[in-house]
Amino acid sequence: MASLLGTSSIRASPSLSSSSSSSSSTPSISLICFRPGRICGRALNAGIQIRPKKNRSRHHVSVMNVATEINSTEQQVGKFDSKKSARPVYPFAAIVGQDEMKLCLLLNVIDPKIGGVMIMGDRGTGKSTTVRSLVDLLPEITVVAGDPYNSDPLDPEFMGVEVRERVERGEQVPVIATKINMVDLPLGATEDRVCGTIDIEKALTEGVKAFEPGLLAKANRGILYVDEVNLLDDHLVDVLLDSAASGWNTVEREGISISHPARFILIGSGNPEEGELRPQLLDRFGMHAQVGTVRDAELRVKIVEERARFDSDPKEFRDTYKTEQEKLQDQISNARSCLSSVQIDRELKVKISKVCSELNVDGLRGDIVTNRAAKALAALKGKDRVTADDVATVIPNCLRHRLRKDPLESIDSGVLVSEKFAEVFS
Repeated sequence: MASLLGTSSIRASPSLSSSSSSSSSTPSISLICFRPGRICGRALNAGIQIRPKKNRSRHHVSVMNVATEINSTEQQVGKFDSKKSARPVYPFAAIVGQDEMKLCLLLNVIDPKIGGVMIMGDRGTGKSTTVRSLVDLLPEITVVAGDPYNSDPLDPEFMGVEVRERVERGEQVPVIATKINMVDLPLGATEDRVCGTIDIEKALTEGVKAFEPGLLAKANRGILYVDEVNLLDDHLVDVLLDSAASGWNTVEREGISISHPARFILIGSGNPEEGELRPQLLDRFGMHAQVGTVRDAELRVKIVEERARFDSDPKEFRDTYKTEQEKLQDQISNARSCLSSVQIDRELKVKISKVCSELNVDGLRGDIVTNRAAKALAALKGKDRVTADDVATVIPNCLRHRLRKDPLESIDSGVLVSEKFAEVFS
């Protein structure tokens, strides 16, 4: 234990030893003396002197070239399995209620082009827990090995510039299978950390200008999660808007000009009481889920008991839901594979657009997202054709946040969408 923590002795380094000490295999050792004004370490061949200097406390100690030996076997004791030490994630299948939020998240995993989901609701309703539990269900994707942007080896839209040039030259790029990333964007993140900046280490050691990718690069082809997104600084909101609009992140700074793909599923959560979200950013979310506090007493007790079981033994709790988790993973994987074959009748498309038009929804993003979400739901159910019921399930989440706000209106926007749907589809 002493070798791990170090002792109060100092071993003389060869640079401090005199020529006569070279014949001795073990240098001399002495203890540091903290008596003010005394010369200590005389047993050292070169001698470490501790003298009080002017304008300095007499108790000041200056120690140079101090080495602490650590036994290699004791080093191994401190090592641990990173997988076992990782923070356990609450199983998605174990979450009670909140079906609307869970459905929106699953549809975005099946079809990332839906454009993400905004989750708004009361505090303590499991918004962050549900989003983070999605990690276990994320499928694997094929990426170029060693590429910081998770480039797709087959789709030029998701390729970094360097990978695209290599592919155009006819080179064989090495590929690996990896799980979809989920990247957390903290509220206190700086713009440099989000967008990327100049690599200071390479600039100092090699004297070259190199780009150090940020969180947007890591989130490419993955999920970018922003908790309390309505409290995000305006300059970071601008960055997200730019990347979400173009699918590319462009960095212009310190003589560096670089662009890389930044296509991600944007997931945000927040409490409406803490502030509204800018309408420009709100419109970038494909779907909007409203989360409320559970009122049923029996259901509340069940949630409390499940959480207590998880906190007492996370591994055992996760094992009890392992079968359900695997079944859900297979369902998502099958839905992703058959999504391209799902058809939607033109009559349904016309009615969807009529609902959007009569609700005065700005732009066509609502029409596109509703069509995509309905197809993803049909694929999740294992069907090859979209029905009116599929549209009825997803259309409130796709249009609720796109309606113009009336400050005197007390009815939830989702109810207005459902009423208009019933009127048009009847």
